Amino acid sequence: MKFSNIFTADGFQNFAARLGLGAGSQNDQSTYGFDFLSRDRVKLEAMYRSSWVVGQVVDVVAEDMTREGVNLRGLDDPSDAEEIQKAMDDLEIWNELTNVIKWGRLYGGAIAVMLIDGQNVSTPLNIDTVGKDSFKGLMVLDRWLVQPTLQDLVSEYGPDFGMPKYYDVIADSLGLSNQRIHHSRVIRFDGVDLPYWQRVAENLWGQSVIERLMDRLIAFDSTTTGIAQLVYKAHLRTYKVKDLRKMIGMGGAGLTNLVKQIEHIRLWQSNEGMTLMDAEDTFETHSYSFAGLDAVMLQFGQQLSGASQIPLVRLFGQSPSGMNATGESDLSNYYDNINQQQERRMRTGLGKLLKIVSLSTLGKPLPNSFTFDFASLWQIDDVQKADIATKVTDAVCKAEEQGLISTQAAMKELRQSSEITGIFSNITDADIDTADDEVPKPQGNYDDGEDPPHTEPGAEGGEEIRQTA
Repeated sequence: MKFSNIFTADGFQNFAARLGLGAGSQNDQSTYGFDFLSRDRVKLEAMYRSSWVVGQVVDVVAEDMTREGVNLRGLDDPSDAEEIQKAMDDLEIWNELTNVIKWGRLYGGAIAVMLIDGQNVSTPLNIDTVGKDSFKGLMVLDRWLVQPTLQDLVSEYGPDFGMPKYYDVIADSLGLSNQRIHHSRVIRFDGVDLPYWQRVAENLWGQSVIERLMDRLIAFDSTTTGIAQLVYKAHLRTYKVKDLRKMIGMGGAGLTNLVKQIEHIRLWQSNEGMTLMDAEDTFETHSYSFAGLDAVMLQFGQQLSGASQIPLVRLFGQSPSGMNATGESDLSNYYDNINQQQERRMRTGLGKLLKIVSLSTLGKPLPNSFTFDFASLWQIDDVQKADIATKVTDAVCKAEEQGLISTQAAMKELRQSSEITGIFSNITDADIDTADDEVPKPQGNYDDGEDPPHTEPGAEGGEEIRQTA
């Protein structure tokens, strides 16, 4: 038996059933094309202003990425962390970081310019030259307010290699008009990262997050609007009149009387009223069933949730249906995704910003031991906080009683734990300074120079054995 070679474009084809690529089915005509919604600024702004779903998709992620701030570790003095956090609040740093993420997600890109008094924004930033109280905050400029230098790119190896070296501010923007900003002075945030040629097509910016979910958004809004229109047809009434067509054709008094009758029916008809009609006429009501429409809307909402990577419980404030469904698992996965974006998109720029804030606020650079982590979005309840506070207090007090740490160190640890527990935050630097800095001796009634007893491993009943010279 001889078999001929069959070459197909995909794994399966059946031309008789019109299945498979090139078989002439309707699915064969499906394809993907470019939308380029990110280039239509006016349309994006119209969607953001008029659609609450678009507003949620843009705002929720940005607000969650900056909502809880950061925990500062490894500083020489715990009060330094408080001073830096206070400066961040006073300068509204977190608010501006939220805005740069928002407009980056909406337009596909945005920058936040670090404003340092007495320095030219067109020159490379030298962190060591930041003086006391010289940092004045951030200024957010979206992609339509600046023009990156497409021909002058960063040539030094590093994270910014191949990115625009300068950003030229257009004349009609707010502040910094007609100025050139060096890339080292900006914190940049793109919406959706694009491959090389698409990034070039977007003037080295990213893509708006709205562009990817445009089709799902239209489907959701169309479904919602269509279901809302059905409300007007939920209760239809029909009135059958004998020889109606003849009556309309003849006109005259017969048609006039019919119109009056219909008007009287509409006037008097209510839950407690009645319908008067000729004995040969027929009056009927038809009710539309809405059964199953909620499931349809939920399916489109879930698709929109998947496209935006925001769970239903966060996007719509709606918990998933089903037994024991609370949305906690969805929120947990979502918070993990937020943390991933924080680490990937914010850590580098925020690290540079914290160095500047330290020099401007404290007048000194951050120590080599300094590090920071993003505060968890998952908030524990009061019972859990109380349990953690009890365990932390017991551990710190035991360490202090056993002579492992001084009283000052114990108080610092307790104040540090206030970030989680919410208590011991009122321990002041003065309280710590007046505390004993000496590591206490282990508690016990032993003579000077006498070693505390210890228990020989394996000794029965924990028999104490004295060490002898």
